[in-house]
Amino acid sequence: MIATERVADPSALPAELAESRVAAVLRHERVPFVSYPYEWTFGMLRDAALLELDLLLDALDEGLVLKDASPYNVQWRGTRPVFVDVGSFERLREGEPWAGYRQFCTLVLYPLLLQAYKGVPFQPWLRGSLEGIQPAEMRRLMGFRDRFRRGVLTNVILHARLEDRYADRDARRELRQAGFHAELIRANARKLRKLVRGLRWDAGRTAWSGYGEANPYDEADAAAKEEFVRSAAGARRSRLLWDLGCNDGRYTRIAAAEADYAVAVDADAGVVEALYRALRDEGAGTILPLVGDVADPSPGLGWRGEERRPLADRGRPDSVLCLALVHHVALSANVPLRELLDWLAGLDTALVIEFPTRDDPMVKRLLDRKGPGANPDYETETFERALGERWRIERREPLPSGTRILYRALPPS
Repeated sequence: MIATERVADPSALPAELAESRVAAVLRHERVPFVSYPYEWTFGMLRDAALLELDLLLDALDEGLVLKDASPYNVQWRGTRPVFVDVGSFERLREGEPWAGYRQFCTLVLYPLLLQAYKGVPFQPWLRGSLEGIQPAEMRRLMGFRDRFRRGVLTNVILHARLEDRYADRDARRELRQAGFHAELIRANARKLRKLVRGLRWDAGRTAWSGYGEANPYDEADAAAKEEFVRSAAGARRSRLLWDLGCNDGRYTRIAAAEADYAVAVDADAGVVEALYRALRDEGAGTILPLVGDVADPSPGLGWRGEERRPLADRGRPDSVLCLALVHHVALSANVPLRELLDWLAGLDTALVIEFPTRDDPMVKRLLDRKGPGANPDYETETFERALGERWRIERREPLPSGTRILYRALPPS
């Protein structure tokens, strides 16, 4: 749980709060960077679910209960999940069911089942609705054979039927009259924990999972690139580092050695899952891996678009890595080079960026798919001119192969 202390003097509160009848003021430890479940991998959502169920079981031992079960109550210190909503604990009222069960299903269990049993990524579903997947929707997503899989009949099929039946009735009152008690909550939490712990997702071979072994770099290029990143990161320690298009995290790890905290982002959930598992096994506490697409980033969601904020509104980085990324954004997603650089310049950050030229094998492959004359603005001179208009280019270094160029750039001021 997040470190929390009671504040003896609440005078620092805004006036409208200080004058109200406040029972207590609590100060919480700051998390290094806020993330949301639609940016997590399968393993991250699964581990967050286990944390919440463990806390529920511990709370029951103390005569308490979690009144909700939102995964948004969990944040991360690197690969360690941390429960942040201490206000979710309340005293257990005898005869009442666990109010968080439905929310646990819609925002945690159903997304995990969808990916584990159907191979369907849950991130778009959670990004599409902050309420998650409803029981009736999940029932329609499960085929006839799926109902015989662990957890589906009870938590999906029967859950949806009971919701239909009790839509206009006071289920809590009826449960109290039937003698509902805390041991039933405990038994349900233990069953859910066993179910979640047993869920597995094998990403298989994705588009970028083998990139580290079959990339366009020879040994000389790889060594030069590592040294460039190490030197650039060591020039100035960063409070917060972003690695956009991190792939397996090879360069994230190098740069993170000179940063207080690093956020590693890639659009391929499979490679991010592999990175998360590796970092978790190492006990890494300063690198947060997230699923995200630079060309389709997480938007502002919820009331007035401010409940869940875009990536750049949650903490501006001091340094950004953009390695093996520019050509995919410009050629695959058709984002003009100047637009990409405008967005990066808006972060007002030091930048390490790689530009694969039109002679690069991967660039040639992408252009060949598009036909003659595609992306005429994708030229080294155009890129360097646009980069120089937005940053001070401190260092420029072609890799030994000659088809890729690395730059270290600093904000103009």
